[in-house]
Amino acid sequence: MKRRTSFLASAASTLLTMTLLQAAPVYAEVNPSQSVFLDGKPLSFQTQPVIENGYSLVPMRTIFEAEGAKVSWNNKTHTVTAVKEGVVLTYRIGETTAYKNQERLTLPAPGKIIDETTMVPLRFISETLGNLVKWHKYSGSITISSANEYETAIEYGVNLRVAPGKETDSDVIRMLPKNEKIHVIREINADWLEVQTKDDTIGFISAKPAYTDYTSPALADKQADELFAFGSKFLGTPYEFGADPGQTETFDCSSFVQHVFNEVLSIDLPRVSYNQAEEGKEVEIDQLRKGDLLFFSARGIEIGHVGIYAGDGRILHTYSKVKGVHYGEFNESWKKRFVTAKRLF
Repeated sequence: MKRRTSFLASAASTLLTMTLLQAAPVYAEVNPSQSVFLDGKPLSFQTQPVIENGYSLVPMRTIFEAEGAKVSWNNKTHTVTAVKEGVVLTYRIGETTAYKNQERLTLPAPGKIIDETTMVPLRFISETLGNLVKWHKYSGSITISSANEYETAIEYGVNLRVAPGKETDSDVIRMLPKNEKIHVIREINADWLEVQTKDDTIGFISAKPAYTDYTSPALADKQADELFAFGSKFLGTPYEFGADPGQTETFDCSSFVQHVFNEVLSIDLPRVSYNQAEEGKEVEIDQLRKGDLLFFSARGIEIGHVGIYAGDGRILHTYSKVKGVHYGEFNESWKKRFVTAKRLF
């Protein structure tokens, strides 16, 4: 909400006007790098958030409307009224108290007008409207969550952490046990999810498919990219039938697939291709996506070869002592030997 002020000649009058309008003091710190996420989506502010005495102030109308509140503004009294799902919040800019359905509340920091924009304390507004707020020390970002459904199940015990990172880099909040339900707020990257638990804790867990039943096309695409980035490090590595799975100097088709999936996604596959074909969900050849496993007949047996579908009609695999690990075409020759495809993530 913006309001223009007139310039007064008298220094005393100017000081009085600034006091009435609660203009920004010199110690208000503009923080253009501070990111605010509402239910996993970044909020865009025309006026950048500021941090004052440790509290984040954000543009009033933007935050109210983003959180689903209907806003009205009384220009004479500098009072805002926001209504959302039976909650009526009334607040006069510059004061340290507000009213929620007639209940008097104390603000940690007063709202004020900065650069002609009405700014309000983010945490107070969001929590008053019934949402959960979390500031992340590792990034300086803020998460606002309105979740009340917990759709994702833990399938293998996983640590809930204060920040995404390796075990030595991030404190553990607690272990999430198998079958606990959580809400996924957003995908940080191919490796980490930001989540909310039923006890209103926000933290981070591994995005690897072994830990939860969560999946999405976007996450699968990111994880496939990680899979091929890692697998491509072994391009040219010599082929050896029956290669020892405990080393990376040589591979056969299934030991290569086993190693890549274990290292990148913590998916523990059997050693040989015909056993690997028993894992995952079967997909039709016209529904293939990056990261699916392709199984072929070879050496006179029904399933004797496996490769990783790389998209655009290509396969990452190994079977030749001349080529070693390489990308090849999923051409008619291979399609004639194709048996099945399996999706593991």
